[in-house]
Amino acid sequence: MAQSLRSVINQLLEKNGLTAGVNQQKALLEWEAAVGTTIAKNTEPDRVEHGIIYVKTATPAWRQELIFKKKEIIVRLNKILGKQTIKDIRFI
Repeated sequence: MAQSLRSVINQLLEKNGLTAGVNQQKALLEWEAAVGTTIAKNTEPDRVEHGIIYVKTATPAWRQELIFKKKEIIVRLNKILGKQTIKDIRFI
């Protein structure tokens, strides 16, 4: 019985406990899809550690505005990722 490459990779990741880490890194790639073009142009996702995504902002004003939208962004990111991967966002 032949398995698809994707299936084999997913099994390998799951077996070695790497699924959550890979999914967290995917959040960096999906940032623009979650926040839209305008916010994406004024931010840069930097890294994800333990379910917290760190995002650089263009100005303090953007940082303040995004703090108010944090919960909404987390919901959108997790919806795209298909799991409750991101627990918090830190704007830096």
